[in-house]
Amino acid sequence: MFKTVIANIHHQLVVNAPKALAYPSALLPFFIQKKLLTELLHKVLCEAIEDDELDFLQNKWLKLEVTDLKFTCYISFAEQKLVIEPVCEKADVIFSGTLNEFILIAGRKEDPDTLFFQRRLLIEGDTELGLEIKNLLDNIDFENFSPQLQKALANFSTFVHRGLKEPVQKGLPA
Repeated sequence: MFKTVIANIHHQLVVNAPKALAYPSALLPFFIQKKLLTELLHKVLCEAIEDDELDFLQNKWLKLEVTDLKFTCYISFAEQKLVIEPVCEKADVIFSGTLNEFILIAGRKEDPDTLFFQRRLLIEGDTELGLEIKNLLDNIDFENFSPQLQKALANFSTFVHRGLKEPVQKGLPA
């Protein structure tokens, strides 16, 4: 019974934490969100930037929506740098999903294709651009991260992956 209670708490925490974070996240000024996201994406994509693998994003805009956090930003690439803005005239492609789905992708617990076909990750707009972005995500080499960061990402994504599974309710004895 104790394991069932713990599994239930784990599940509720994973499912409800992003919703609880939506309000504080909305209070954070965009320039701070932009700085954090720029640093994160630069760290993740530095090798791709150096190898000119983001050129396909020049003069194109990716709209990134984290639905449960109510966070939206637009990402492009110009002059060998990522450009992140709060609004843009027109997005060429839209990636939309919950925070947990993006954590699963980052931790390699779920494949973007699987999430797309299960309608847990929405990709709309320019199909070719969306495919290039998805392939870029698939090819990120996390071995460039410190061992501590690799372990933290693996542990966190495993925690989320397990927590998303609905706990099995065992019947109480009559």
